[in-house]
Amino acid sequence: MSPRRRLSLGQRLVIAAPYLWIAAFFLAPMLLVAKISVSQSVLARPPYRPIFMFSDSLAELWAKAQDFTLDSYRALVSDTLYLESYLSSLTIAAVATLITLIVAFPFALAMARAPERLRPILIGLAVAPFWTSFLIRVYAWIALLKDEGLINNALMALGLISAPLQMYATSGAVVVGIVYSYLPFMLLPIYAALERQDASLREAAADLGASPAQVFLRVTLPLSREGVIAGSLLVFIPAVGEFVIPDLLGGSETLMIGRTLWNDFFSNHDWPAASAAAIALVALLMVPLLLWERARLKEEGGR
Repeated sequence: MSPRRRLSLGQRLVIAAPYLWIAAFFLAPMLLVAKISVSQSVLARPPYRPIFMFSDSLAELWAKAQDFTLDSYRALVSDTLYLESYLSSLTIAAVATLITLIVAFPFALAMARAPERLRPILIGLAVAPFWTSFLIRVYAWIALLKDEGLINNALMALGLISAPLQMYATSGAVVVGIVYSYLPFMLLPIYAALERQDASLREAAADLGASPAQVFLRVTLPLSREGVIAGSLLVFIPAVGEFVIPDLLGGSETLMIGRTLWNDFFSNHDWPAASAAAIALVALLMVPLLLWERARLKEEGGR
């Protein structure tokens, strides 16, 4: 058994860099939000009274424990606004993720089956929307979907409709905006899974008498499962907490948790309530990640 090799300082820094990044830009902000969520809401600046400080000793924390308030978390259950916001966000995100998957898979399959010299060009075209501002791309959909927009004008000019269709300021417009904005996040993981598949497996299935549809359903689709799951998570998780797209493309009846959080923070100035809703949202979105990781580890352990 070879002796354990000592890592140099540079190697340790490289290994520690991702953990430091997560600690600085995820854990630290989440701890701050969690601290605000158990604070008391007051009319002041900032609009909350902190119960404890991170510099407090254990004895001081224990003495202040009786002042902790969970009213903000109780409001998540008692106030139907939050429940409706969560359910609406999950529904819209799920529908948008499914449509994104249906749209992305054929494109990813075509990219993976294209000649190798064309694949870099196709990948570049897939990420081309990222070369322009996200906000500008969403505003472009306003010009397309409004009553006097390009789509309605084209349909009326062709005589297909007599009055403008109500497309703008609807939940459907939000779904369209999410599908368009997050399509590359679904497309690229699926392409990566399809591109590394062994072509001989499809040839063997065809030689054994499988039709093209059977080859796709029994070989191509199962082997692309990891890409489908990864792409779905990359679309679903940010779509649940999306704010810009619902704010610009959704109507007043389009209720999503991102807009609810914005209203609590900046309109109602109820930071503890908004922080509790944000913590609950993070906990909710951790569930599919943990389930996927558990299934992946179980599958690897069974090999």
